[in-house]
Amino acid sequence: MARVYYVGDWAVLTGPVFAETPFHYSHKGLDIFNYGHWLKSALEATGEHEVSSVPSWDFYNRLGPGDYEKVLAEHDVLVFSDVDAKLFQLAPGFFDRSRFGAKPLTFPDRIRLTLEAVRAGKGLMLLGGWYSFTGEMGKGGWGRTPLAGALPVRCLEVEDLVESTEGFSPVVTPRGRAFFRGLDVRTMPPLLGYNRTRRRREGEVLLEVAETGDPLLAVRSFGKGRVLAYTSDPAPHWGLNFVYWEGYGEFWKRCLDYARGGSLSPGAGRSPRPTRPRRPPASGRRSGRG
Repeated sequence: MARVYYVGDWAVLTGPVFAETPFHYSHKGLDIFNYGHWLKSALEATGEHEVSSVPSWDFYNRLGPGDYEKVLAEHDVLVFSDVDAKLFQLAPGFFDRSRFGAKPLTFPDRIRLTLEAVRAGKGLMLLGGWYSFTGEMGKGGWGRTPLAGALPVRCLEVEDLVESTEGFSPVVTPRGRAFFRGLDVRTMPPLLGYNRTRRRREGEVLLEVAETGDPLLAVRSFGKGRVLAYTSDPAPHWGLNFVYWEGYGEFWKRCLDYARGGSLSPGAGRSPRPTRPRRPPASGRRSGRG
């Protein structure tokens, strides 16, 4: 059994907003969405694993000194999706003026603690979105932190979002054939976007984007642990078709097994599953933005 700490893929919707005079307006609604429930359900489907799904604002606001160390001790795999670097690098106490001047104000570095845990044998899954990798207008910021040294891909120094209403198709690389044996990735529905990254020597790319050749799924060892990067989103909107794919659960089960220390050939010795006819690839070859 693995205990998984999954941060991100929650959102708050406020509105609509009604302006009834030039000077006054009112919000007429508030909804909280857990877009991570698809991934959580997929990872827990076999009954083997337990996933704690944590909004990014709770990761930032509710962990005091020593709390994250307890999280790391109690979990086997860490998952971050749409979690910008500032949530690691800042602390609410820095903005509490009542604490200014009493003594030097510092807190344990969550990125350092994360990387130390992975070097010691934990698994780390870093998943894409507007606030992942470099992200929209650089807001993800992973490439300017020590996380960059652990990634199996390289972050761009400019905005990395590549998006299309037609979608993008995945293709298995030669190194990924054993990993996906028995799971026909050709039937995966269109992905509506991803974060563009570059290959690096330390990483192995298992999936790439058919239209551009950019990495989509890459892995590496890091000390005694494992790091996996999926550069699209496990949830809407980029993944709004992906979450309904019949292979979604098996895809993430294999990713989690690898992050826990499993083989890159999880299908070895098993009979391949029947596969459906291949879906036509997304039309056109695009370079996208980034």
